[in-house]
Amino acid sequence: MKVIRYALYAVIALVLLAVIAVAIAVAVINPNDYKPHIEAAVKKHSNLELIIDGDIGWSFIPLGLELNQVEATLEGERFVALEQLIAQIDFWSLIAMSPQVNTFLLNGLDARLEVNEQGEGNWARIMPERDADSVVTDTEEPTAETTEETGAGDTLNFNVENVEISNARVHYNDLSTGQSATLEDLSVSASNITLGSEFPLDIRFKVETAQPQLTVNGSINARMKANEALNEFAMSGLNAVFDMSGEPFGGKSVTAEMGGSLVANLESETASLTNFSASLANLELSTNLNVKGFGDTPAVDGRMEISSFSLKQLLSNLGQPELETEDPEVLKAIALSVNLGGQPGTVALSDLNITLDDTSFNGSGSYDLATGGLVFNLQGDKINADRYLPPASEGEEDAAPQQTAEAGPEADLLPLETLRTLLLDIDLGLGELIVSNLTIRDIKASTTAKDGLVQLDEFSGKLYEGSFGANVTIDARTDNPKWRLRSDVTGVQTLPLLTDLAEVDMLSGAANMKVAIDTNGNRVSTLLESAKGEISFNLAEGLLRNINLTRMACQGIALANQDTLSATDWGTHTPFNDMRGTLKIDGNILNNTDLVAALAGMRLEGNGTVDLAQTQLDYELGLRIVGEIHRDNACRVTEYVENVVIPVECRGNFADDPASLCSFDGSRFRDTLKDIAANAARAKVREETDKAKERVEEKAREEIDKRLGEEGDSVRDAVRGLFNR
Repeated sequence: MKVIRYALYAVIALVLLAVIAVAIAVAVINPNDYKPHIEAAVKKHSNLELIIDGDIGWSFIPLGLELNQVEATLEGERFVALEQLIAQIDFWSLIAMSPQVNTFLLNGLDARLEVNEQGEGNWARIMPERDADSVVTDTEEPTAETTEETGAGDTLNFNVENVEISNARVHYNDLSTGQSATLEDLSVSASNITLGSEFPLDIRFKVETAQPQLTVNGSINARMKANEALNEFAMSGLNAVFDMSGEPFGGKSVTAEMGGSLVANLESETASLTNFSASLANLELSTNLNVKGFGDTPAVDGRMEISSFSLKQLLSNLGQPELETEDPEVLKAIALSVNLGGQPGTVALSDLNITLDDTSFNGSGSYDLATGGLVFNLQGDKINADRYLPPASEGEEDAAPQQTAEAGPEADLLPLETLRTLLLDIDLGLGELIVSNLTIRDIKASTTAKDGLVQLDEFSGKLYEGSFGANVTIDARTDNPKWRLRSDVTGVQTLPLLTDLAEVDMLSGAANMKVAIDTNGNRVSTLLESAKGEISFNLAEGLLRNINLTRMACQGIALANQDTLSATDWGTHTPFNDMRGTLKIDGNILNNTDLVAALAGMRLEGNGTVDLAQTQLDYELGLRIVGEIHRDNACRVTEYVENVVIPVECRGNFADDPASLCSFDGSRFRDTLKDIAANAARAKVREETDKAKERVEEKAREEIDKRLGEEGDSVRDAVRGLFNR
């Protein structure tokens, strides 16, 4: 027992001696005497020049150090300056081998960070360049002795009573980009920091940037926690507020907020967000998210929701230009919710729900973090896309050519470099789509993209009592992308289609078409100029509306008959059966040389061109007379006009009134008159020939009768039979 007692006395004596020694050192040694030595040491081992204008002081209980008015310059310019630094450690905690910082105070920090025109930061020049022989490579493996000395794996017992950072500033200037930013009014406050326990943290700051001009005032409040091994961290009660203003927001002030809890473990590489929320103006996001793996292939699990918000209101809150739409009530209810999951390296989306006003989409998808591959399967109910278009202004059509001319060079359609990086597999279904006033139902679309080859493998739907199917390929692997379009249309009613699409009601009937078009280019004008292909079509039991071809044909027949039409009830339409033809595509010009259709008593034949660039129609039609076409006597079909062609021309802008496009072609009617004259001449020849034949036969019969006299009726009958045959 005496041994133990003497040992305790010895330990107490040693502690008292240490305390007395430190007290004497504090009382006797003046640290200001060492300022020149400190400045010289910094200059010797770095490119910094340290200037200590203020006093260096220290205290015994608590054991602390105080620096005042310190500045460090780099190459003659200020790098960092400090008004005051106070660091105090509880002396008795050192004796107990459990260090506890009593106070850490940093006031008036001013740092200047600059990047030169070559992209090199001034902080990279703090340390002088070392000789290659003196550099110890980082590849050397630590020895067992080193590991033991550093005490790897040991926990740290660390306590801080109070931390205060105030009035800190950091200036950043990048001469290579012209960007500059300033962090100022930075203050950090924390107290009772003990590893393994929660402590409060308060951060406030102001950031200003020059390009664009932006100001952010931020405040962050939370309770923090870190374990003794410093490999697990937690944050709870987060309340972060950022007030932003400047050019990006059109001079308006915008507030962003964040809240929730975070736990992260560096050893197991796991992290979780609980009840995390973020908001920007009227946009709000909430999530509960778990992440496992901090490398390239993390595994994600959780759910994310974006509450219903008005995009128009959001843009207004952010100081952006007003988004005008044909329907002012759209874009006011947008929402999203989705479950996140999937294998490591893949973010899988399930139970995906998107709301766009009165349209709902649902489906699933995935995103590959390594390849950027995106897979989506999305189904929607119905949407009227026309409601989201910009409103048409008065006189817009007249102003369009002038605006186009003043718009400058034509822009590219596709971002080719972006297309070459896409890896997509998207399936989209939509119950009903209204676009350009067309109503399309039961839409199915399937798109893939890889290495610059984009394929719309399927695009099908139902359209005006018919159906359509199409596939499109865009080869963007070169700077002159190639386009390939193939489409089949079956039984689509043309009257409601053309009426809804372009307010054109000149044609009705069930249309069947096959389309094959190839082109190349990345601008609309180039695509049209380079287009090659054909469109074959036929319409069964249709109607040419506001065009009466029967009346035009009768006008020609009446002229041939040298008569005048008396009928007045001609009607306004021309019914036809089985109109068919082929449009050969050569750039902006569509050539048609085989147009045919069956009309009442006529056969429509024609050829012509359609100029898409000028929206011009130039057709020469012929109405071949094959039977009776009207009850008007002046329109009677005689042998002179049968099988002749009555000419009709259709010329003009096909956006004009259809009734003004087509008319009787008097210039070509001369050829028709020649055909009629030829028919009349042939009829006259036949008539004269028949009369001559009758006269010859009659004269022959008289001569026979005369010669035979009364030799017998039987002989006369036999001879007459020969003539009759």
